[in-house]
Amino acid sequence: MWWKHGVVYHIYPRSFCDSNNDGNGDLKGIISKLPYLSNLGIDAIWLSPIYDSPMLDNGYDVRDYRKINIIFGNMDDFKELLHQAHSMNIRIIMDMILNHTSDQHPWFIESRSSVNSPKRDWYLWKKGRKNRFTPNNWRSAFGGSAWEYDKASGHYYMHTFLKEQPDLNWRNKELRKQIYKEMKLWLDMGVDGFRLDVINMIVKDKKYRNNPSFIKLLFPKNKILSRNRPKSYKIVRKLRQIVNQYPEKALIGEIYNTPPGDSQLVASYLGNGTDSLNMAFDFSLFFKGWSAKKYYDSISSVYSELPEKGWPCFVFSNHDLSRSISRFKSYSNEKALLAAVLLLTLRGTPFIYYGEELGMKSIKLRKSQINDPLGKKLWPFYKGRDSSRSPMQWDNTRYAGFSETEPWLPLSPDHETDNVKTESENSRSILNNYISLIKLRKKYPSLSKGEWEPFVKGENNIIAYHRVYDNERVTVAINFSSKPSSFKLRYKQYRFLYTTHPETLSRLTSTTLLLMPFQAIILQVLGIDIKSTEDHKVTLKI
Repeated sequence: MWWKHGVVYHIYPRSFCDSNNDGNGDLKGIISKLPYLSNLGIDAIWLSPIYDSPMLDNGYDVRDYRKINIIFGNMDDFKELLHQAHSMNIRIIMDMILNHTSDQHPWFIESRSSVNSPKRDWYLWKKGRKNRFTPNNWRSAFGGSAWEYDKASGHYYMHTFLKEQPDLNWRNKELRKQIYKEMKLWLDMGVDGFRLDVINMIVKDKKYRNNPSFIKLLFPKNKILSRNRPKSYKIVRKLRQIVNQYPEKALIGEIYNTPPGDSQLVASYLGNGTDSLNMAFDFSLFFKGWSAKKYYDSISSVYSELPEKGWPCFVFSNHDLSRSISRFKSYSNEKALLAAVLLLTLRGTPFIYYGEELGMKSIKLRKSQINDPLGKKLWPFYKGRDSSRSPMQWDNTRYAGFSETEPWLPLSPDHETDNVKTESENSRSILNNYISLIKLRKKYPSLSKGEWEPFVKGENNIIAYHRVYDNERVTVAINFSSKPSSFKLRYKQYRFLYTTHPETLSRLTSTTLLLMPFQAIILQVLGIDIKSTEDHKVTLKI
């Protein structure tokens, strides 16, 4: 399955490449950069939403699931992208928003028109409590009540996010049928799967009971009732059945939860590993301090919660959170290389956020430059998500090769040095390390298909593990520390495959391998006795 063993590249379309110089990235811009992506070695592109939208939440407020947003192009452009990508063996994954629509969607306009509308029950309408109090205490993820009063009908409708993003009622059979049709249209067109936005939030408590207080949530039996309802699992299984009607398609879920990092919850949406989501994002690593032990424990937790036939995926940056290199702070470039090694050698599908392969950083913005509605609302306490959505850095020209006019968001100040053109010419760049690692992943099946066997679990600031597939065994070792650190090797003979520090190749002393500060090394185990763990003299072939 390509989705198990390939590499997925996440594109935020508005920020990738502008073909018509209006300051916004578009589909033709993406098409023009397919050779770059092919050379990088990726197997699939996940596109953030490109549907028709008022863009109040940058496309996550869908006005029409069947149309392309005019700022990105038109349906012919999308079909051309699909054709060109497939000709290069690159799949296309669409972002599908199933929890809500825009309030400008025809369904909601009809639903709002009358309490007797046939589509009234397609959304979550509810009478208020006495004295015009909201129906319950549910809160919007963007702050304030999750209920908006509709003066015309005297009822409230629910919105998990902006008030312009009313939530759909997935308990309505006709709504479900219509959504399935919307998805099939794209599948029939040839898209290769969907990333499902906040899929665990699509079903709410049938009785609209109050959510427990923050204090009560500290106790296991108390759960938020506006998400993770039993019926949501049934719907996810139905979505999988629909997708399974088409060969080689995938469903990837965003499991929205606060605080993040509940690996058990994330894994629950994989069902038995064959009947629900193909993969689900676990964001726990986003919030771990730079520590070999913390990283190991988090990764181990992900694996331990998987169903027997489940498959993991890993991601270190995305469009909603700060870029990983900015979270690393000190020694950020060194840590970015180690993160690349980890991402591309763990058991599971790696997702690369555009520009991560360049070491792109989150940008600082003034209030007047903020586009994100959440940033506008909560400034200065929270400055929004735009910091990780700045334009892709293609070269060192004024607008970084993204456009010939001023982009919709400011460029990173370091685009003159951290860009595709400059890094392509530097064999030691983050970009060329990504290319090398992806090539290695494709060459050695153990790195994409093999089992994960850890043997240094954070001790001495090192994570080390074997990837094993058939009779092939590859060893990966990563030193998280700014100081040299060592560990014991397990086998007799190795072939050197890769290191982040080629000028300081690790030193062997008997059975011990010394890693330099922030060094990662990848070795292939040689010989037919790879199951032997007895003490031995180690040799390393370069």
